[in-house]
Amino acid sequence: MNTQNKSVFAERLTPGNAVIAMIDHQTGLLLSCRDQDVHLTKANIRGLCSMAKTLDLPSVITASMPQGPNGPIMPDILELLGNNVIERSGEINAWDNTDFKGAIEATGRKKIIMAGVVTDVCLMFPAISAVADGYDVYAVVDASGTWNETVRNAAMMRMTQAGVKVTTWAAVLAELMHDWRSEKGMELGGVLGEHTSYQWVYDSFLAAQPNSK
Repeated sequence: MNTQNKSVFAERLTPGNAVIAMIDHQTGLLLSCRDQDVHLTKANIRGLCSMAKTLDLPSVITASMPQGPNGPIMPDILELLGNNVIERSGEINAWDNTDFKGAIEATGRKKIIMAGVVTDVCLMFPAISAVADGYDVYAVVDASGTWNETVRNAAMMRMTQAGVKVTTWAAVLAELMHDWRSEKGMELGGVLGEHTSYQWVYDSFLAAQPNSK
């Protein structure tokens, strides 16, 4: 890895340099996701979208033939990020769709926080393609889903080999927060607490505050 690549790899996410892409989280496709508990998958997706809304990150949502068996985008995403969905007519790799790619480019941001269903197609293909085009992609695998753990692990290895940063939504949140004393620190802590077992830590902290009584 050369010095330039090291710099890109180590550069941190910030609320000012990132865009979030939610790819094909459609009701029909979600039925096939069995690599983790379905309720956990939903909580992770909501957590990721809540984080994006809290930080006012630009977001791009796309769906593959939503009028067909893939179904519409899950309501949680639309509730949190709005209902502007880029509908693809046939492209399997969302990066091949000019509207989707153009929406990412229009943000002027080079770091993409990306999640998709299924992990080994809807997430992996555009993640690898975006890296090839010079973007720094964070593949949020726990807010994605696929058939089983073997398929997910194979996708993670292939993405890593291609230079995609495989991560989780809580790790992305912590990197974007950077410091608990930041302007959005408490709000982001609340998002983390609402969707993970960190709730107990967050509740303990709130209870210890002087004005909690």
